[in-house]
Amino acid sequence: MPGTLLLDSEGLSKLYLKDRTVLALVQAASEEGIRVATTAMTTLEAHYERIHPARIRWVLSRIDVHDVTKNVTDQAAALLRGHRLSGHKYAIDAVLAAIARSAPGPVTVLTSDPEDINLLCGPGVEIIKV
Repeated sequence: MPGTLLLDSEGLSKLYLKDRTVLALVQAASEEGIRVATTAMTTLEAHYERIHPARIRWVLSRIDVHDVTKNVTDQAAALLRGHRLSGHKYAIDAVLAAIARSAPGPVTVLTSDPEDINLLCGPGVEIIKV
C-alpha cells in the first residue's frame, strides 16, 4: 500500500542541499510509489539561502506541494486549540500536521522537531527525525 512522506522545513532544506540521508529516504519512497510532499507554507520556512533558485524549482517540481486552504487552516487551528498551543509559534507545524492527518496512509513525516510534530499529528503518523 503506497502512502505519504511529508517533509517539514528541515527535511525540505536538506533535500535542497542534497543531504544523503534525506535523498535516500525520498528516493526510496519514490521507488515504492509513496507520495513525497510538503506544504506551501513549508516552502516559505525552508532554508534557501545559497541555494540556486533552479534547484529549488527542480525539487519542488518533483514533490507534491499542498495548498494551504481554509479547510486546512481550520483543521490546524483545531489542533492548536486542542493542545493549547500558540498559533504564532506552532502555525506552520500545525498546518503540516493537518495535512499529515488527512494524507493517504501510511504517513511518515521527516522533521527536525519530532516532539511538536508527534504531539500535533498523533499516533497514526510515523515521525523520523532529520
